[in-house]
Amino acid sequence: MSVRRSVVAGWGGYLPRRVVTNEELARRVDTSDAWIVERTGIRERRLAEDGELTSDLAVHAAREALRVAGMAPDQIDLVIVATTTPDETFPATATKVQHGLGMTRGAAFDIQAVCAGFVFALATADNFIRAGQANGALVIGAETFSRILDWADRGTCVLFGDGAGAVVLRAEPGDGTNRDRGVLSTHLHSDGRHHDLLYVDGGVSSTGRSGHVRMAGREVFRHAVANLSAVLNEALAANGFVADDIDWLVPHQANRRILDATLRKLALPERKLVSTVDHHANTSAASIPLALAEAASDGRIQRGHLVMIEAIGGGLSWGASAIRW
Repeated sequence: MSVRRSVVAGWGGYLPRRVVTNEELARRVDTSDAWIVERTGIRERRLAEDGELTSDLAVHAAREALRVAGMAPDQIDLVIVATTTPDETFPATATKVQHGLGMTRGAAFDIQAVCAGFVFALATADNFIRAGQANGALVIGAETFSRILDWADRGTCVLFGDGAGAVVLRAEPGDGTNRDRGVLSTHLHSDGRHHDLLYVDGGVSSTGRSGHVRMAGREVFRHAVANLSAVLNEALAANGFVADDIDWLVPHQANRRILDATLRKLALPERKLVSTVDHHANTSAASIPLALAEAASDGRIQRGHLVMIEAIGGGLSWGASAIRW
């Protein structure tokens, strides 16, 4: 049976120039390099400069992804930006990216699922392609998360960074088996009962201000490990795979302890993990595409590899996808 698959044709990432080390943060809040590394695995993060917007980061990543794909902007029908930190309340940051790329065709919109945003955006683009409503899609995760941090809260301000990553999806025919290249399946979940575990204490309709990130770290950790291992197993089972079939696990880069716990749950060796948390920190919706871009660019991820991605974020919302590269 012939089917339409969303094949990853290109990838790209962009990080702001400013590097902020743990030592620099220790001069601002009651923390230390040893404390941060032990609890999170993070050693440094990038922060956007004044005047550098989420759309700016997204455009840089998108241009690189198009270059790798060998495609022009006029070959793209759909631009989806996953972000929690849009340039403005409206219009969608994706429309600014569309304009920045010189595009005057297709549709552009944002998706907000916090750290799970890229998986949700990928699922949306894949469904457009499967339905024949798009042949080429740009899926971007971009964040200037530093703009919503409380820099007096050491439990959150040390965790996050800014950046953007993008993939180009191109419609190609497949035979409907798990050997096809492209997005094989996506699996999305949300449970609003856990809102208070991870949220921003502000918003247009509630306070009229943007607010700051608030997190119950231990509870988020517990839910992350349980839900991420479950949704990965769901994705494996849906495609007739077992954990040993995975070539690369590219998770949301929340912190190293969550990554290690997920590996243990799946009984996966560390050599199959793509980890960038030490030098990117948690870039929310940008973390998975940034990690994909790094591992694909340096040759670790190769054509035909089975790549599993997963993420959990505020909501709580979480998801996973199986991708044949």
